Amino acid sequence: MYDLAILWDWIAFSVRWLHVITAMAWIGASFFFIALDLGLRKAPDMPAGVHGEEWQVHGGGFYHIQKYLVAPENMPEHLIWHKWQSYITWVSGAALLMIVYWVGGELFLLDPTKVDLALWQGILISGGSLTIGWLAYDFLCKSKLGNQPTTLMILLFVILVVMSWGYNQIFTGRAALLHLGAFTATIMTANVFFQIMPNQRIVVADLKAGRVPDAKYGKIAKLRSTHNNYLTLPVVFLMLSNHYPLAFGTEYAWIIASLIFLTGVTIRHYFNALHATGSGPHWTWGVTVLLMIIIAWLSTIRDGETWQEAEARPLTPTEERFVAVASFDDAYDAVIGNCSMCHAREPVWGNMQWAPKGVYLETPGDVARNASQIYLQAGVSHAMPPPNAVQMDPAARANIIAWVREARAGH
Repeated sequence: MYDLAILWDWIAFSVRWLHVITAMAWIGASFFFIALDLGLRKAPDMPAGVHGEEWQVHGGGFYHIQKYLVAPENMPEHLIWHKWQSYITWVSGAALLMIVYWVGGELFLLDPTKVDLALWQGILISGGSLTIGWLAYDFLCKSKLGNQPTTLMILLFVILVVMSWGYNQIFTGRAALLHLGAFTATIMTANVFFQIMPNQRIVVADLKAGRVPDAKYGKIAKLRSTHNNYLTLPVVFLMLSNHYPLAFGTEYAWIIASLIFLTGVTIRHYFNALHATGSGPHWTWGVTVLLMIIIAWLSTIRDGETWQEAEARPLTPTEERFVAVASFDDAYDAVIGNCSMCHAREPVWGNMQWAPKGVYLETPGDVARNASQIYLQAGVSHAMPPPNAVQMDPAARANIIAWVREARAGH
């Protein structure tokens, strides 16, 4: 029964909900501790080993926080570890990537106009590529460059630019930006799992054994945590990018994604300086605005795909099956009559520049390729078309439902 698509969509929604919630918790904790660390102040009566302290007020109470640069003399009985936010964010994000871009790979992952790959090959590249960044980055951090943070950040940026370009040579625009976000998030979570947490466990073990912990472990954890702080905002942008064709559906999407990492640096540099000194460098906002203007300009350059090229593109076996069923003509008429004015390569609705989410619904191949989304958005739900744009006839929705179910029943 094709209504399994409805269940699958709710599973995807639930996983996305979990992913967003845990990401909020992780990002919030990261920003809090960076701000806390930069706001620490010296006081004359601090205990031995305390690097700095801070007073905060929240929720009607006062909090007195002290930071030990290495560790306290004795292990506290109650110690809170901040790790699960990171782990669950990555696990839920990986699950969501599999649900959307592996199971739905024919539609969302592969772009046959870029490279001809079987779905299993695309999935292999998708999963395997996520480890490459961590291995390269971890190697650089453990090299002598670990003592040169600026050079290390520049090299990390170069890696991200190369991966952005590479993903866009293989995957759809949506998948390319999402994979770059997953690539970066993998580095961030691996920092927590393979470096920050193990080093903290070594310090705890030394304290329990009565040994003085080595300060190098805190230094390593601090470096990785700082990197995570600068990578956070670009990852959030890449998470959201699939909703905006101007970000992913352009010829220079890979450059847009690359420049977003620079805006992450400028914005976080302002707030980090603000927390440390009480005054952030205002020039960073000028640079950020300039970068966003460049990004907006790049998004207006079209890739030149024409209607004739779309028509000439051969149908995949899945598309052929959806086109071949008897009910396709009625469903196609319903889509063309209600959806194609917006979901066109050159939309004719209002001042729209790009089709919503980069989804085209003009040719038989377009409609067959997006069968699942049409079924969910305009068949079993009334999400599309917007009611203030087109009043879609119930019979048209029924035709769409009948078409998709017929095609799936014959599979």
